[in-house]
Amino acid sequence: MARLKERYREEVVPRLMEICGYKNIMQVPRLEKVVLNIGVGEAIANAKALEAAEQDLVAIAGQHAVTTRAKKSIAAFRLRTGMPIGLKVTLRGERMYDFFDKLVNAVLSRMHDFQGVSPDSFDGRGNYTLGLREQILFPEIDYDKIDKVRGMEISIITTAEKDEDGRHLLEQLGMPFAKDGVS
Repeated sequence: MARLKERYREEVVPRLMEICGYKNIMQVPRLEKVVLNIGVGEAIANAKALEAAEQDLVAIAGQHAVTTRAKKSIAAFRLRTGMPIGLKVTLRGERMYDFFDKLVNAVLSRMHDFQGVSPDSFDGRGNYTLGLREQILFPEIDYDKIDKVRGMEISIITTAEKDEDGRHLLEQLGMPFAKDGVS
């Protein structure tokens, strides 16, 4: 069993029941999935960029990436409907907990001048989205073998119904939120 999942069951659930006043264990929010997304706009002109980004994403997630395609044509960007423009991976279960643990304990601490993640990135339903500017923060990525530094978006989907409950959950799982106004 993943280290974080065990900690969630033994420590986080009782603490959240106490903090938020849940009466039933099934009311306590939990992680549902983590979605990693890389937009590869240069794939329009360079097909190799998509392959390189896929290799990076597979190394980070440990799972095959799915190509995302354009839904609309946009003439200014020379984009046509159906063209590949990005990649995404959805993690659930053990891989999700392992990835979240790695994100919180190894990756975020490697950021330059890190003061915590913004507490304002919740969507109104308890889900959190975090943007990273470079994939080289992940220990699996070898700086010498990448073709380009790319950013990525990480969405953490929870079963929480309110942002406050989602924030309590992520705080208890170790997410380092910035203190009052610092991000």
